[in-house]
Amino acid sequence: MSEETRSQTYAELAAVGPYGVRPGHALITMVEPHPGHEYAYNRWYEDDHYYAGAMAMPWMYAGRRWVATRDLQLLRYPEKSAIAQPVTAGCYLSTYWITDGRYDDHMKWTVGINKRLNRDARVYQDRTHVFTAFQDHEATVYRDGAAGPRDFHALDHPYKGLVVEVIDAESAAQREELLEWLRSRHLPKRIAGSPAAMVTVFRPTPLPGDRMTYVKQVEGVDTRLTLLWFLESDPRECWEEHFTGLEKPVDAASISGAAAGGLGRVELVAPFIPTVPGTDTYVDRLR
Repeated sequence: MSEETRSQTYAELAAVGPYGVRPGHALITMVEPHPGHEYAYNRWYEDDHYYAGAMAMPWMYAGRRWVATRDLQLLRYPEKSAIAQPVTAGCYLSTYWITDGRYDDHMKWTVGINKRLNRDARVYQDRTHVFTAFQDHEATVYRDGAAGPRDFHALDHPYKGLVVEVIDAESAAQREELLEWLRSRHLPKRIAGSPAAMVTVFRPTPLPGDRMTYVKQVEGVDTRLTLLWFLESDPRECWEEHFTGLEKPVDAASISGAAAGGLGRVELVAPFIPTVPGTDTYVDRLR
């Protein structure tokens, strides 16, 4: 056994623990490169960090980067967002799936590798984490039932767009009610006949105390839900018809209140398109 890599330990670890394909957890991270650093940030993330700081890690089995050009940023709402200040902040989004039941194992590795990357000066500092959180999967709603890709395919399937929606409930108990309303009533109605093939719903988990100092602790751990709408068309082509008014109730006759059926406040609705890996496509359209 090599003292440097401890190769035999890998064989021991492979023999124990969950190893299914369900995306039990996710990393969702929205980042704003500092002005003038857009190209350098993109090259660092594309050429190094996406792999060394994410995909090469144990149990992180799928990933995709997304970008919001300026015209997409200007479609976001609400203007006063608890997520992004201003609401246009955060032009790059990365999404990753983590094997169900492997969150703790992955977190031990990711904290360790990020400390090493920092020591080796392989972390790009001229950026701001606008919305970064590890999250637990709560539900997936499919437009076409059993037909089409599953949620574990979502980051590999060539979807043309993604909409991130973040909702805050008033309390932990109300979040459970909100989740049930979304899963059984709101999302099935909203997704029917839309360009969204599926919506995944996650709830955030707190970051470990030994996380990197440039990543702030997760807010809304007990009250927040994050929705990812996977689109078969460019979000600009379907925005007005399908994605304006998500903060309004679907069934006002049976649900009182305004935002999210009266069960919570919609704090962000933001469209993205996929990046083109290995290129600087769209970098000149961020500002």
